[in-house]
Amino acid sequence: MITAVETRILKPTIQTIGEATWALASGELVAFPTETVYGVGADARNGLAVARIFEAKTRPSFNPLIAHIISLDEAKKAGHFDARAEKLGKAFWPGPLTLVVPCAGDCPVHELARAGLPTVALRVPSHPVARQLLDEFMAPIVAPSANISGGVSPTAAEHVAEDLNGRVSIILDGGRTQVGLESTVIACLPGEPVRLLRPGGISRAEIEKVLGEELAEATEAVQAPGMLAQHYAPDARVRVDASEIAEGEAWLGFGQAAPLGGRGVAHLNLSPSGDLEEAAANLFAYLRELDALKPRAIAVASIPRDGLGEAINDRLMRAAAR
Repeated sequence: MITAVETRILKPTIQTIGEATWALASGELVAFPTETVYGVGADARNGLAVARIFEAKTRPSFNPLIAHIISLDEAKKAGHFDARAEKLGKAFWPGPLTLVVPCAGDCPVHELARAGLPTVALRVPSHPVARQLLDEFMAPIVAPSANISGGVSPTAAEHVAEDLNGRVSIILDGGRTQVGLESTVIACLPGEPVRLLRPGGISRAEIEKVLGEELAEATEAVQAPGMLAQHYAPDARVRVDASEIAEGEAWLGFGQAAPLGGRGVAHLNLSPSGDLEEAAANLFAYLRELDALKPRAIAVASIPRDGLGEAINDRLMRAAAR
């Protein structure tokens, strides 16, 4: 049984960042923006606070959480970085990259947040509000997306309130997020090739260029957030690679092509110009907007699979898995 709390939506200021820091130190949950999506944060060291995240999100406890940290140097206190991981950290942090590495001996991230694994998922965010909060808190903050588990990720404070009102103490309203897709998750583990566990805000090609080698694919085990087969799903059924729209359906388009068939209940276009960055930024917000209309299904136009398109299609395929 979740005990309801008063949820306050606050614009980020020196005072409200201080209030959020105090709430985290007291074991409460705080939602805040990152450059990818909004996260629901807890003190990574506090097992009871971490458990509140699983309770608030109704999240499976075998699904590990990402720990947000202020810098690469601080990340090295939580995990062991080989030359490959350090190269990626230097190239892409702060930014939308999560690295899964072996835990350091005195890793501050609680075992519950690591789902009992000998690895830890670490990220250095670039959003100024996230960085101010981390700088003030002076410790890792675990923060999965601030929504009910398996649902559509939030890209605005009002999305967080829709899902988690009464479950978090503070929502820091930093406006719409810029990237709109979760971070790319990469595993750098001893004796293994570097693996792409989840496509995201940094493309496969960008990472391979820095590494100088191709990324291996993920194993079937859940090693990182976002690897469950069904994830990011609205209530309505999702049809991908659609070219037509049926009566009672909503249309989520891309580019100039119009859907065949009936008019449907609503039409939105991720990017009329075919820009994948624009499409990524709009994806979750538009899925939420269409889902609120209670359509029979959401028909989604075909989207290229290169660059950010790989991550967009990954989210859509998981949303469609029922």
